[in-house]
Amino acid sequence: MVETAPDGAKRTRWLSLDALRGFDMFWIMGADALGGVAAAMAEKQAPWTHAVAEQLEHVAWEGFRFYDLIFPLFVFIAGISLVLSLGRIAEEKGKDEALARLLKRSLLLFALGVLYYGGLSKGLDQVRWLGVLQRIALAYYGAGFFFIFYKARTCAFVTAGLLLGYWALMALVPVPGIGAGNYDEGKNLANWLDFRFLPGRMHDTTHDPEGLLSTLPAVATCLLGTFAGRWLLRQDKSPSMKSAGLAAAGVALLILGWVWSSQLPIPFQFPIIKKIWTSSYVLLAGGWSCLLLALFHWVIDVRGWSAWCRPLVWVGLNPIAVYLAANLVSMDQLARRVAGGPLAALLNGWMPHLGDLVLALVGIGWCFLLAWFLHRRKLYLRL
Repeated sequence: MVETAPDGAKRTRWLSLDALRGFDMFWIMGADALGGVAAAMAEKQAPWTHAVAEQLEHVAWEGFRFYDLIFPLFVFIAGISLVLSLGRIAEEKGKDEALARLLKRSLLLFALGVLYYGGLSKGLDQVRWLGVLQRIALAYYGAGFFFIFYKARTCAFVTAGLLLGYWALMALVPVPGIGAGNYDEGKNLANWLDFRFLPGRMHDTTHDPEGLLSTLPAVATCLLGTFAGRWLLRQDKSPSMKSAGLAAAGVALLILGWVWSSQLPIPFQFPIIKKIWTSSYVLLAGGWSCLLLALFHWVIDVRGWSAWCRPLVWVGLNPIAVYLAANLVSMDQLARRVAGGPLAALLNGWMPHLGDLVLALVGIGWCFLLAWFLHRRKLYLRL
């Protein structure tokens, strides 16, 4: 497949991007199961298993673990992808056509998210209007709009404005009965706005981790992806320089996120909190996303070491189909039909929780098998 750069240059599809998307989906498909097994094994195994189990669980509120990177990494990758797709459409058919395509895709993804969480099945008051897919849709639309109509410099100012503006709102606007600058759960401005103005069902009862106000910095996460996409399309940079540039940007973002979260004077600190998508969290997650992209790009596109990543590419080419299948079909039950019962009991007897680990891996294996089946028949669910 050939993509077209905004300047009209022809580019081959980046295998590293598909592989990175598949890597991200791997954890979406099975991190919960693997995390649960790792936690169980950690009780009786070596100390390092405690660290592994911890990294496969979300931080309760403030802080950052590996599993807290999975969602923003996907939003970041969506930003890179829109540079390819919308850039080509804008070049060939004009900006209005690109905007129409952007709006169509975003609305379809948003509607799919509403249906995924149950739609109207439990009544209008139980509809979850904002969730994972809805956040991706809104961030994709926001970043796509600025990408279509504005140059990179303007988009950089917009990104900075979103991050600084979100901090200013959270730090300076007082929450009734609590005051300003409180980032505790249920006491911050983002959670209060959800409680007052977000209709339907919310993930955390009175507020939602994909809520109203925190959508603004999520757009910034997607915009960071567009900058990575623009950089990869540069004609004046060698592939190795592109990998190095991504790595340097990643380190810079990590430092900025760390400084903002803990090194500034108290009134200006913005702690890393995924559930309200703080600006420091955007920078930290963006930094790790850039470093992962740099690594995948260098290994796969620069060095040409790609045989190992084919299963990841299958998944990366069909992320929506795999995501829906992994969450709507009981992969655990399918895994038990293959590796459950006496086999799981035998493995658990040989080593505690080994059978559970095999079941988790078989469940993930079903997702890879589905991705391979769809890829083999060139069936791709794309909005």
